[in-house]
Amino acid sequence: MTGSILRGGAVALVLIGSAAFAADKSAPVRDVPIDGMISATIDGTPVTLRVDPGAPGLVLMTTAAAERLGLKGGMMELGYSVGGHGAMQATTVRPMTFGSAPVKRRIGFPSRRKASADGRWIGRAYATVGDGSIGPGSLPEPVVRIALRTPRPGERTIALPMVDGGGLFGRLSGEFAQIVIGGQPVRVRFDPYHPRTTVTANAAALIAEAQRGTLTGVAEPVEIAFGITRPVRTMTLATPLAVGPLLLSTLGVRTSDVGSAASIPEADAAPPDPDEIVVTAKGKRDPKRDRLTIGADLLDRCSTIVFDKPAKQVRLTCG
Repeated sequence: MTGSILRGGAVALVLIGSAAFAADKSAPVRDVPIDGMISATIDGTPVTLRVDPGAPGLVLMTTAAAERLGLKGGMMELGYSVGGHGAMQATTVRPMTFGSAPVKRRIGFPSRRKASADGRWIGRAYATVGDGSIGPGSLPEPVVRIALRTPRPGERTIALPMVDGGGLFGRLSGEFAQIVIGGQPVRVRFDPYHPRTTVTANAAALIAEAQRGTLTGVAEPVEIAFGITRPVRTMTLATPLAVGPLLLSTLGVRTSDVGSAASIPEADAAPPDPDEIVVTAKGKRDPKRDRLTIGADLLDRCSTIVFDKPAKQVRLTCG
């Protein structure tokens, strides 16, 4: 998933000890319960939002909630692309409260504009839980601690650098961790509300080269975001990939999204002829568009994710 304005493998890890949690104690912390649901107000009207670590960087309302609140879109409309299919969001800036002093936030809701000529770009809700979804970057507290499940013995906490989507409107793409694979940066999105870990094609090719990945099986439709499904194949890694305390041995490859996965070998392919010369074309890669999305299949091992904005860290606690 990437965001844009429309119309008008070595991984650096830091193992955290108890002294490194000073930011949590010195800065106000938003503790998000396991179900992710929090109370807020928009224009003084109570709403219920789900804090989603994978959500874009604006408050995304459902159609029903936007109509109940009488929200009207302004001049700025946003389109979020998922494999060439777009989710158009009308936006407006409104006063909100989150149990503290009022703040102003950009709010998005499914656009009522006519669909694009090919029918791919239409108004779509991000999710239909509560009145809407909010990413950690839109909450006013500098530290957001999201509970995923009850802690278990033997967990480790590891910090990763935190970045946004990059570019002029990068903050509206959301908050990501960043890892380095084969000397190249890859943004990591955390999505506990979708079951499968997936990766876009160019990033998958990078991972396959660094971790000796091979593809198996046929492509199956997998929902990525905004209700949009994309074809996904399974890649198995000979050398597991570390993302903080998590080790990835398999993941789903979005074979035709943001590049091509054609260079990734098939698991059942015959060994290459040593006398055969193979030339692989490599197109220009924009690392800001690559996404590795960690789904519930891996996040089920984790008890908390902390987004520490002053420290520019994402801290994962997992067993």
